[in-house]
Amino acid sequence: MKNIRFSLILLLLVAIFSCAKKDVVFVTIGTGGVSGVYYPTGGAISKMVNNNFKEYGIKATAESTAGSVYNINSVLSGDLDFGIAQSDRQYQAVKGLSEWAEFGPQEKLRSVFSIHPEAITLIVSDKSGIKTIEDLVGARVNLGNPGSGQLQNSRDVLGAFGVSEDMLKSEYVKAVEAPGLVQDELLDAFFYTVGHPNVNIKEATSGRVKVHIVPIEGSPIESLLEALPYYDRAIIPHDYYELSTNTEDVPTIGVKATLVTSADVFDDIVYAFTKEVFENFDEFKTLHPAYGILTKESMLKGLSAPVHPGALKYYKEAGLTEHIKPELIK
Repeated sequence: MKNIRFSLILLLLVAIFSCAKKDVVFVTIGTGGVSGVYYPTGGAISKMVNNNFKEYGIKATAESTAGSVYNINSVLSGDLDFGIAQSDRQYQAVKGLSEWAEFGPQEKLRSVFSIHPEAITLIVSDKSGIKTIEDLVGARVNLGNPGSGQLQNSRDVLGAFGVSEDMLKSEYVKAVEAPGLVQDELLDAFFYTVGHPNVNIKEATSGRVKVHIVPIEGSPIESLLEALPYYDRAIIPHDYYELSTNTEDVPTIGVKATLVTSADVFDDIVYAFTKEVFENFDEFKTLHPAYGILTKESMLKGLSAPVHPGALKYYKEAGLTEHIKPELIK
């Protein structure tokens, strides 16, 4: 009798444990390189959701990836649940442009919210003599790794000034590798679209080889801003990189980092992620200097894909829907 009772208790415990395991939902956020802003952003969001595991039953993790294009494609294929992507890449995917031209508009892509602004940053060695975009002709320039948003940003800026890739000695390595290559005098310059301050750029400005940040401005840029609505003016504060040979803030243009997901991801999961960030907004803003200028309203700008119903549920509860473009509410 005791053995039967013990067996029944054991079976009950196994059943309870199995049910508990089934209730856990594992969610992954695709980010970027570990030294950029995307990776800690994904980690911070994951931590906020994990802190309320008892409420949501979600175990979230941040995964280092190749960047925006990879993240969008992986979200659409179901390999990732969320991804951080530049606002221009979100726009191109929704419209079926650039890498998605062959496949057409990506109708399952959904936006959740925007995060920090990202400035297109051109770092060059003083030895190179490069002062303008046109001076890059013939130089050894890293444009960004395939699958990253910054590669297209580099192409857009160069194209605005009538400079093509074949006019440069173009390289396509990850941003984390570029500062070392400049310091080893294997590169003259590199583009990096990123939130500031950034450790890679601090590395580039604090080495033996002196460097400066080139302004990205002028009438070609004004035309670019008119043609491509996801770009906006930005400023890189000199205080962030005092060891560069710049003497004042640097004007440029930029995009926004955005959190995207798929229409296939359950509403309650997206609701949980949205709620945790917005309900812990003041804490979120302290996690990186790039977040300091964020407002809840600004985090609803720069979106091109329809807002996911799970995110929209929270925005309705919080009275924030007036800050979302009406065409993104479906």
